[in-house]
Amino acid sequence: MADGCNADREQGTAFLPKFDAQGLLIAIAVDAQTKDILMVAYMDEEALAKTRETRLAHFHSRSRGKLWLKGETSGHFLRVQDIQVDCDQDALTLVVKPEGPACHTGARRCFYRRLEGDELVHFAD
Repeated sequence: MADGCNADREQGTAFLPKFDAQGLLIAIAVDAQTKDILMVAYMDEEALAKTRETRLAHFHSRSRGKLWLKGETSGHFLRVQDIQVDCDQDALTLVVKPEGPACHTGARRCFYRRLEGDELVHFAD
């Protein structure tokens, strides 16, 4: 059974994001049309605020330690149609309209291989 704070977070209507010890939330970008998972990244408070303000997906780059607007360099922006929050508010799904490939490799999505035994097999564009 959840305590008072958890009950508010898990069943209430207030947005109470639960950032981890590094100040991050998991953010999963899903194509609004195909429902494919495009990518997984992290958001800090700043990235979440910018995403909500601009409706363009912003993330926290762990490697660079700073705000990252997806598409800033490539032009492949993710236009946010909806933000869905998981039960304990420590992960988000961004339902997006991609403006080009989501993956830095040029693939439409980052999840384009499956594990078969010890091999990775391409299954998607």
